[in-house]
Amino acid sequence: MSNHMNLTLKVWRQKNDKSTGQFVTIQANNIADDMSFLEMLDIINDDLTRKGEDPIYFDHDCREGICGMCSLVINGRPHGPNQGTTTCQLHMRSFHDGQTIVIEPWRAAAFPVLKDLAVDRTSFERIQQAGGYVNVNTGGVPDANAIPIPKVIADEAFESATCIGCGACVAACKNASAMLFVSAKVSQFALLPQGQTERYERAQAMVDQMDAEGFGNCTNTGACEAECPVGIKMTNIARLNREYLSAKIFSERDIHA
Repeated sequence: MSNHMNLTLKVWRQKNDKSTGQFVTIQANNIADDMSFLEMLDIINDDLTRKGEDPIYFDHDCREGICGMCSLVINGRPHGPNQGTTTCQLHMRSFHDGQTIVIEPWRAAAFPVLKDLAVDRTSFERIQQAGGYVNVNTGGVPDANAIPIPKVIADEAFESATCIGCGACVAACKNASAMLFVSAKVSQFALLPQGQTERYERAQAMVDQMDAEGFGNCTNTGACEAECPVGIKMTNIARLNREYLSAKIFSERDIHA
């Protein structure tokens, strides 16, 4: 049997990226503790709609912790108080009756607010388009074991590839750095034989695009790793730095000559 609670929400409302936003206080009453955080917002929006008011605009999609769309800062923490949890997987049992909850969007110049709690994260897409791919003409589909890879390397590449691109690392960083995201996308290819063809071009192109988008520099405070919902490690940033330095020294032509 679920318990119910009454909450005070301070929600960031902003019409678009050109307007000035502000926090608006909304009462959330009779909220069941087995609801997800997004289900709670759904109930609030149903109530606002019935009153003829504009519902709270927020991003969501799969609601299974996979897509990375649910980008909310809750009481000062990206995705809320629980470590290793996306907003859609956060349940109201993590809060208590009478609590005040402050809800705001990611805060970064490279993530401009679209409306209310939703931000434009297409900068991440442009970074991936700059080098987050493998351009190899493989012909027919090869057998899965055609290129033997040590399990420890395969596991590390897979862990890097689990990055869902939510942007919590940027929101948590005092510099709004995207280094954890970029390093994860570089690492998932840099560790595997299939990713060696454009290894140095990839690192340089993705870092250059990251800088062009206006993300800040990494100062190794560790907030990105602490708030990442899928546990991407900062060791990827060290790898990215090595790859980028190598890109300044070598090129694919030098390696394959």
